[in-house]
Amino acid sequence: MTTPIDLYYWPTPNGHKITILLEEQEVPYQIIPINISKGDQFEADFLKIAPNNRMPAIVDHEPSGGGEPISIFESGAIMLYLAEEYGGFLPHEAREKAEVTQWLMWQMGGLGPMAGQAHHFRHYAQDKIEYAINRYTDECNRLYGVMDRRLKDRDFLAGEYSIADMACWPWVKPYERQGQDLSEFPNLKRWFETIEARPAVVKAIEVGKEYRSRPEDMTDEARQILFGQTARK
Repeated sequence: MTTPIDLYYWPTPNGHKITILLEEQEVPYQIIPINISKGDQFEADFLKIAPNNRMPAIVDHEPSGGGEPISIFESGAIMLYLAEEYGGFLPHEAREKAEVTQWLMWQMGGLGPMAGQAHHFRHYAQDKIEYAINRYTDECNRLYGVMDRRLKDRDFLAGEYSIADMACWPWVKPYERQGQDLSEFPNLKRWFETIEARPAVVKAIEVGKEYRSRPEDMTDEARQILFGQTARK
């Protein structure tokens, strides 16, 4: 590879998923920041790459089959592509591959959305709705329990360290802001600390740290951009 992969990125859990994988693979990449609080995700050029107006997205300028660059949106799809294209962290054998894939989809369909909603209603929503806070905090707790039981007799979610772990870990990282206590989940805590100590993960989490902001610093304009979009806007 002579041309780095373009990574359209902001330091969110979904963004961290991709930097972790690229760092683990030692695949060259360059960051193209997408400031989601300023509305970069709605720019026409980005829409061509990510029609859902969400980061992360990538452009691989040198796909193995040759031809035109390949652009991919949705973090789970990006992880599957990178693992298959550049090797590692996704088994080839059908049974083992299915184990990894189902836990990746579990994160995409469950852990990410529910933890994200817990985070939103606990910290971003201006109206503190008790039902919503309890609903998503409790569901996040249930999902932590699923992981804790899964990790009782194995080191990682699908046996060997894989893209499933890389996908889930960034969503567990802000556990306190989701209203969770890792001491209640000893197997999950051990898994979390093991991954946290990996050199590639340490490096990946530092990417884009200068862009980080706190919910309490969010302006009304940024709030409208992030949470006020409809099909009409």
